[in-house]
Amino acid sequence: MFELLGIPPQALFGQLLLGLINGSFYAILSLGLAVIFGLLNIINFTHGAQYMMGAFIAWILLNWLGIGYWWALILAPVIAGVTGVIIERLFLARLYQLDHLYGLLLTFGIALIIEGLFRNEFGSSGLPYQIPDALRGGQNLGFMFLPNYRAWVVVASLVVCLATWFVIEKTRLGAYLRAATENPTLTQAFGVNVPLLITVTYGFGVGLAAFAGVLAAPIYSVNPTMGSNLIIVVFAVVVIGGMGSIMGAIVTGFGLGIIEGLTKVFYPEASATVIFIIMAIVLLVKPAGLFGRTV
Repeated sequence: MFELLGIPPQALFGQLLLGLINGSFYAILSLGLAVIFGLLNIINFTHGAQYMMGAFIAWILLNWLGIGYWWALILAPVIAGVTGVIIERLFLARLYQLDHLYGLLLTFGIALIIEGLFRNEFGSSGLPYQIPDALRGGQNLGFMFLPNYRAWVVVASLVVCLATWFVIEKTRLGAYLRAATENPTLTQAFGVNVPLLITVTYGFGVGLAAFAGVLAAPIYSVNPTMGSNLIIVVFAVVVIGGMGSIMGAIVTGFGLGIIEGLTKVFYPEASATVIFIIMAIVLLVKPAGLFGRTV
């Protein structure tokens, strides 16, 4: 059927795979944004820089300390999460009673500072990061060649996203998080340390961004602008899914990645704007987003 349309099946499935890869990063990053906005009411523009930090931390661990990919996949989110905790305690904690605009401007400024520091130290050209030996090569599926590492990225992203959804929606900790979002004063009256919960949540959201950065490092070159090139698209994904919606971030992240990949096959000229066109349509029809709640 696709050959009748002049589209080789290999090209179609190749773009679908690329869409799934991009969707994996969209899902993890928008999930981190949704978690942070859902509890802190902060539009975290630093998220792209923290994604970039995850990739650079993995690169530094490998090239300066000889620590490989698998340990970096654990250590980089933890290190980036600690920096997030410091940012939250020093700066963001002072803004919770103010308008969203203050948090957006502050996090945008912090993102510029972080990006500038890394550009000054490492330059603006990309740095290579090798695929781990265990994930080299690929599988011939007949209709396409599936690289092992790209398959791993999709699976790892899906597992992390679903595990995060399960913790927030189905566990006692998640119930505390949701209660702290709805009524922090009452939640604290029941003995829950809400400020600590908020700090840990922000650190976790930053850790998700860094985890995505480590996954991205072997696919894309590690450079200081990798986050700023992606964050605008991720914000569009969050708006489409619904600000603060965990499942909305996951479903729209993967779904829009696939739509973007298919657009590159059928109408390449629109591939760079299709997500923003969808965002405009969704905002016209349902301003709260596909999974968002109307207040």
